[in-house]
This record gives sequence, C-alpha cells and structure tokens, in this order.
Amino acid sequence: MRHIGAVQAVVTAAEYDREPTAAELDAIEREMPVITAEVELLDAQITVLDRPVTEVDAQRLRRARRKVLAARRSLTNQAAAVGVGA
Repeated sequence: MRHIGAVQAVVTAAEYDREPTAAELDAIEREMPVITAEVELLDAQITVLDRPVTEVDAQRLRRARRKVLAARRSLTNQAAAVGVGA
C-alpha cells in the first residue's frame, strides 16, 4: 500500500498562524465594551457561586446585567446606523 502525502510545502500561512487583520482588530475594538461588560457579569456570577446571595451581591448582579444589555444595545445601534448610512 502506498502512502499518499502532500508533494509541496504549504505556501500560504495557515488560518491560525497569522496576525489579525486591521478589520478584525477594528471589530474587536468595537465589541470591547460588550466583552468588558460580559466579563464583569461573569465575575459577579462567580462571586456568588459558593455563598448565599446578599443584597449587595444582588445589586451587583443586576447592575452587571444592565451593563451587558446596554453595551449590546449600543453595539447593535451602531451596526444599524452603519447599515443605514452605507
């Protein structure tokens, strides 16, 4: 039985072996408020995993959820404005 393999070396870089493009970096920058808000929400949720939820914890969770929703709304409105203006 004969083994079949690649005859030539790969000419282009693999998808995972390259730097992000300017467009990808811009997209990450636009989404950074949402990412930050989601990290804060996750942090608040982790805090209350192993203990009873106090009133302060509940306020922190509510605040973090509102912040995530506001960041998502803002990002969606920005995308809609770009879509309408294009």
